[in-house]
Amino acid sequence: MEHSDSPGRPSAARSRLLGTATRLFYAEGIHSVGVDRIVAEAQVTRATLYRHFPGKEDLVLAYLADADRAVRGLVDGAVAGGSPAADTVRVISRAIAHGIRTADFRGCAFLNAVAEYPDPRHPVHQAVVEHRQWFLEAMTELLSRVRKTPAEPAARHFVMLRDGAMAAGCLHDPELVCETFLRGVDGLLQAHAQEQS
Repeated sequence: MEHSDSPGRPSAARSRLLGTATRLFYAEGIHSVGVDRIVAEAQVTRATLYRHFPGKEDLVLAYLADADRAVRGLVDGAVAGGSPAADTVRVISRAIAHGIRTADFRGCAFLNAVAEYPDPRHPVHQAVVEHRQWFLEAMTELLSRVRKTPAEPAARHFVMLRDGAMAAGCLHDPELVCETFLRGVDGLLQAHAQEQS
């Protein structure tokens, strides 16, 4: 349950808690960050934490929900640009590459989370699977505009290129990783379009 200072607005304490948890979970891992540290760094009481998030799992799910909204916003914004589908895929790819190039990049928040929650029945694992299914469907829809059917194999290929870039981006030279990723996306788009003819 979300508590607000005013209708429709999360409280400042909730925002600080979620912001602190997001920063720590992403940088250091979910299991390695305890509730006491989040409370201390957010400068709230433990009672305030539990008023907004009944348990750590609720905080983790809120962190992933925020990450999901950010990716959906990126995709929706690219689609709203009204460019041809192939160019929209390139816009999304460049945004992914931009994220990989940032100084605090630590890989994909969803892949990192699912590595810590391998049980498919766990709500965190399920949240990751739901996000990834949505992303696959969104890319399938875009690629179906490049070539009507079948677009899902190309979308799976795109998601795997993206996953590889996200994993490699925090291990190797981000510039080289992004160059390789974007070249791979261009090759995928060309191959997918040519299959129609």
